[in-house]
Amino acid sequence: MTQLKVYVEGHTEKKFVDEVLTPCLVGRLRYECVSAHFLGDRPDTGGTLPWKKVRPDILKSLKQDREVIVTTMVDYCDLKKWPGLVEARSGQKSPSERAATIEEAVLKDVACQLPNFDPRRFVPYVEMHEFEALLFSDPEKFAQSIGRPDLSRKFRAIRNEFHTPEDINDSPETHPSKRIRALFPWYQKRLMGVNAAKKIGLDTIRKECPAFGRWMEKIESFA
Repeated sequence: MTQLKVYVEGHTEKKFVDEVLTPCLVGRLRYECVSAHFLGDRPDTGGTLPWKKVRPDILKSLKQDREVIVTTMVDYCDLKKWPGLVEARSGQKSPSERAATIEEAVLKDVACQLPNFDPRRFVPYVEMHEFEALLFSDPEKFAQSIGRPDLSRKFRAIRNEFHTPEDINDSPETHPSKRIRALFPWYQKRLMGVNAAKKIGLDTIRKECPAFGRWMEKIESFA
């Protein structure tokens, strides 16, 4: 049996792992345990800490148990001083290329710290651009889940502006959660966001969000 540790940046991601991912991974596959853990000494305000404060926890988990699989679930727009971040934000990279640049740099950094390390045991995942992007996988079910089916057309219009939900951009004024609150100021991320993800379902999210789908394939392959 294999254990999976998911390092997250906030309460919404932890709730998503506990209530959406865990039943899938433990129920259908051979994961003995799936657990969510906050990154480093997370401040009460949330957000992702600099990499130098995050890395020790990841290294500790990988050293303590040679059977554990470790992964991350962090928002691209919240990253500060992570490996590969400068390169990811330079040039004309697509959102998926930005995420891949950071994920590869983080994996390389961890591998350099551990002798005889199997890189398959660490699967960094950077969400583009934040958790709410996943909810645009099904605008109609998202609108229904927050009790505002009348917003489904507006959510759909936002979704249709982009190739995938993960491409919805990271400008301070136009990132996914900002767009949602502009239409629905009472949106509560931790409660409504996770409930919406449940209603939409992992299969739809995986189909609509390629980077999320690739992450799921990787963590499932070890089970």
